[in-house]
Amino acid sequence: MAKLNDKQNQKAVDLFETVEPIGMRVLIRKDEDKKQTKGGIQLPDNIEIPTITGRVVSISAEVEMSSEVPLNQYDKVLFNPKGAIPVDFEGDNRLFVVEVENVVAVFRKS
Repeated sequence: MAKLNDKQNQKAVDLFETVEPIGMRVLIRKDEDKKQTKGGIQLPDNIEIPTITGRVVSISAEVEMSSEVPLNQYDKVLFNPKGAIPVDFEGDNRLFVVEVENVVAVFRKS
């Protein structure tokens, strides 16, 4: 069996790194900011319409076991960005750890 040097070993660890929220928190991937209005007007590159919606990527064990919190993995949610903690995990930095209290709505199809 081949032995990995420190650099190869670090790369192997980086491939499996995950983020798991703790407490009453969820991990949300924020939707991309819009570059076009609903009317079809294309915005300049330096102007974007900020979004505060996203998908739940991961939920903590506490949230999963709580019957009072109606959140599941992959739910589309509306959240308060002031309480969101950015996760420096990806280059585009769209991952945020958000307390359940800062999730203000869940989009459901009827």
